[in-house]
Amino acid sequence: MMSNHAQLDFPIGLELKGNLLFLCQCSGQQSAVPLAVAEEILLNLPAHQVVQVCRLVCHEWKELVDSAAHWRERCRTEGFQPYDASCPPEDWRLFYFLSKFRRNLLKNPRADGWEIGQNGADRWATERNSKLFPDNTVTKCFVTSHSQCFKEQLIDLKKEGYSDAFMDQQRPHIKISDWYTPLSDYGSQYRLSVELLDQEKKSIGFYHPYKIFFQQGNDYPWCQITYIFRNYRPGVRFIHFTHGGMGWSGIRVTNSSVEICPAAER
Repeated sequence: MMSNHAQLDFPIGLELKGNLLFLCQCSGQQSAVPLAVAEEILLNLPAHQVVQVCRLVCHEWKELVDSAAHWRERCRTEGFQPYDASCPPEDWRLFYFLSKFRRNLLKNPRADGWEIGQNGADRWATERNSKLFPDNTVTKCFVTSHSQCFKEQLIDLKKEGYSDAFMDQQRPHIKISDWYTPLSDYGSQYRLSVELLDQEKKSIGFYHPYKIFFQQGNDYPWCQITYIFRNYRPGVRFIHFTHGGMGWSGIRVTNSSVEICPAAER
């Protein structure tokens, strides 16, 4: 623990003396603020600074930063609320960070980094994206051959920061998205399969849409398929994502994503 007189390196200049927080102005003047008001100041500082710096100043600040009230208020002011208001998070700080830094759990979704399930004929390949894509930062895609080609990833939720308790208590929505288009004008098919698995890697939920067939023609745009798992059983520990297809000359896929969504959509 630091002493009761600690200087923090913030632009506004914060200094703690006893149970008073001082705002140090550029002129060198100091304005005392009761410790009870410190919470409001902490709420207006970036969350990572509050955890990494402010929490270490003294015991009183540590208690403020560690309190559920602090993180519940951060969630309220930034619009992060659980889907079921009658089931608040047991750990508001974890809920805040997982909501604020929601991300794609698939590795290298725009090319490379996958386990190959089936790799027929000319096998999987990657290429520059020659067909107009809604997001111009997506410049590469995977390409199947004319025989069955499937690739997969297994997402370990605990390794990604989602504890068993969090998944079972909150059961956050799980959002799936994938983009696909035929490779040429000779016809092709696309398939997607996503499974929610328990600790023994047994399926406790799945999404297996019908095969999508493309007739002959090369004027098809990029198509997006999305699905959200809701109200699934407790016990989800892994997510198994598989996609691919086949055709006379194959199918393109890119920008795949799997996201855990703890907070209700705003």
